[in-house]
Amino acid sequence: MEIIDSIVTDGLEVEVKVSNMGQNLETDKTKAEFVWTLQTTWHLVHIRLEMDQLFDQPVCKKKKLWEIVSEKINAKLSDSGDSDVTVKAYECDLKWRNMLATYRKNAERARRLGESSVHWEFYKAMHEVLGKSREEVEAQRRAKLSGTKLGKAIANKRFTPILPTPSVGSPRPPQDVLQLYMELQERKMNMWAQQRALEERKIDAINNLAQAISSLAQKNSEQFVKEGQN
Repeated sequence: MEIIDSIVTDGLEVEVKVSNMGQNLETDKTKAEFVWTLQTTWHLVHIRLEMDQLFDQPVCKKKKLWEIVSEKINAKLSDSGDSDVTVKAYECDLKWRNMLATYRKNAERARRLGESSVHWEFYKAMHEVLGKSREEVEAQRRAKLSGTKLGKAIANKRFTPILPTPSVGSPRPPQDVLQLYMELQERKMNMWAQQRALEERKIDAINNLAQAISSLAQKNSEQFVKEGQN
């Protein structure tokens, strides 16, 4: 039985201070890291999937959404008696990225070999929400962004992975070559997503500035009217 799994590791720098009495570095490291058990991972999956529509909004503050996810997980841990263990928002975000990478590899395997070839315990729950076709996802995204500044800004940046067409009579490329190609395409997809997130933050900043200017102008107008009446 072959089970596909992967781990995406982001660099995490932990500052450890040693007192004059000498503390155990391994103990400090354990306190600084949250251990994902099977139960807490299921909490993350259920909560994140329930909030998928919020995360999929064209303009949203994902940092705040991940804070909500971590609060809900910590509440469930508290209810189960694990109140001394807490998870931070960035840890939820990183764990979900790891799971997405694993899900995508299993989804590709299911597409080639059938659903019965996938044995990852979280695949079915994630696929019910995330298993939309890329065309459907793109159509929904275009509908949401239609007419907005962000939509016009990224209209020409849509990413559609295209596998190379082999010539007639040529042997099928080795599986490792196809896998490498898919990983490269996935990296391009992630880079596009990061660029889109940057554009979204720029739009947020512009909107906040416009609101501040509008509010200031309204206050000045009200003050001018009052002075005229006096």
